[in-house]
Amino acid sequence: MVHSRHGREENLGEEAQSDAGADTIAEADGLGEDEAPQKLNLTIDVQKPSACERHITVTVPREDIDRYFDKAFSDMMETAAIPGFRPGRAPRKLVEHRYRKDVADQVRGSLLLDSMTQITESEDFVAISEPEFDPTAVELPDDGPLKFEFNIEVRPEFDLPNWKGLNIERPVRDFSEADVEQRLEVLLTNRGQLVPYSGAAEPNDYIVCRLAFKNGEETLVEGTEEETLRLRPTLSFRDGNIEKFDKQMTGVRAGETRELGAKLTANAPNEALRGKTVTAIFTVLEVKKLKLPELNDEFARSCDFEDVADLRKGVRGYLENQLAYQQQQAARKQVTAALTASANWDLPPDLLRRQSRRELERAVLELQRNGFGEAEIRAHENEIRQNSAVSTARALKEHFILERIAEEEKIDADADDYEHEIALIARQEGQSPRRVRARLDKAGMMDALRNQIIERKVLDLVLEHAKFKDTPFKPAGSDTEAVDSAAGGDEEESDIPEAKHPEEPEATPGKAKK
Repeated sequence: MVHSRHGREENLGEEAQSDAGADTIAEADGLGEDEAPQKLNLTIDVQKPSACERHITVTVPREDIDRYFDKAFSDMMETAAIPGFRPGRAPRKLVEHRYRKDVADQVRGSLLLDSMTQITESEDFVAISEPEFDPTAVELPDDGPLKFEFNIEVRPEFDLPNWKGLNIERPVRDFSEADVEQRLEVLLTNRGQLVPYSGAAEPNDYIVCRLAFKNGEETLVEGTEEETLRLRPTLSFRDGNIEKFDKQMTGVRAGETRELGAKLTANAPNEALRGKTVTAIFTVLEVKKLKLPELNDEFARSCDFEDVADLRKGVRGYLENQLAYQQQQAARKQVTAALTASANWDLPPDLLRRQSRRELERAVLELQRNGFGEAEIRAHENEIRQNSAVSTARALKEHFILERIAEEEKIDADADDYEHEIALIARQEGQSPRRVRARLDKAGMMDALRNQIIERKVLDLVLEHAKFKDTPFKPAGSDTEAVDSAAGGDEEESDIPEAKHPEEPEATPGKAKK
């Protein structure tokens, strides 16, 4: 969820080095390849505006500045070209006068680079973002010390809670034939065919419609592209919901328009409408019924199973996989609730907005890994978007604590971990691991995958030391239809962008496509 320490140091160095020029820094930094670096005598003042913010003022004494200048000119003397003198024969004072400005830029870059590196190595904090720092705005004085300052976000300081011996409730279930039949019905629904219907819509029917949103007389969204929606109890948007959607739309026919109230969340992108109810206008173009395929061996083979019996085994395996996911999520929720009980530090709003993207990516990866379909993932995405501030704050606090445990227990992600996770996602999506890896790389989601791996390893370690109590588990039905748009308008795409879904149809539970 946040940058690694190694990655931060590289980026800090690149900022200062790029300003001075990579080829000239080495000449001015006063260090040869075999020389041990001489530390700067920095004066570092650290102020703490909040638990996760630091304002740092750095003072580089004149002695260090002069030392860098002296070394830079000494290295220059053998090759300095001055008209009227052979290379390397010009008087030093003349070389210093002629090349003062060029060397000053190099020295400034080297001092900033070395200062930032020394700060990251010596200061007692773990940075979680790049510093707000513009090297080009720093001026090297002719006399006196060099001063510069910057802001940086850091991991908050806290005492690690006791994570051994936690009491955890674990959902368990022996799946019955009725459970298998219910899931088979979902599978048949996913493979069903929508056929036009001239009558009035009923719950679980489908409508093809265009959506518009208004607040009183104010138009919020002119109209969406055609949407195909199933009449389910809840219709969710990125920023709100319509409850009893199926009942409110019962009886609608093609050519009719219905207006329903959509309740926006308390953190909807449109701040003026947060917590309010806007009007959703459904212009119904068609009503459709779902025609289910026949459950036979031919259907089973279309799902890459040998016959119906083999398909039933696959569905049972899918249910068991979902139970394992629910056990993991229930355990995570209880573990992190216990670990974060005393984590009462505030998190900067800017940090929460930026990290909301990573939290969404992590959640989507987890769902893809465990075989959830596209519709289920989209509904979960909307739930995260609607509660982004709360869910992101909770996830960040969890991450900071799990990261601390990982550091103390020396837990990290290795190449085999990445291969395993990518293979799981690929199997659930019916795609090749190579294609999944390329997609994750392109979307910049490998960092999210790394954090997911480490956090899962830490949770496994915590659960090894936990005490369990089994509780009954009831599989949740799918009561939510999701629309990938905001009812209130003013959507901030940069905060939580659309996650990448599998490009192929939902894979059959329990077996990959061939």
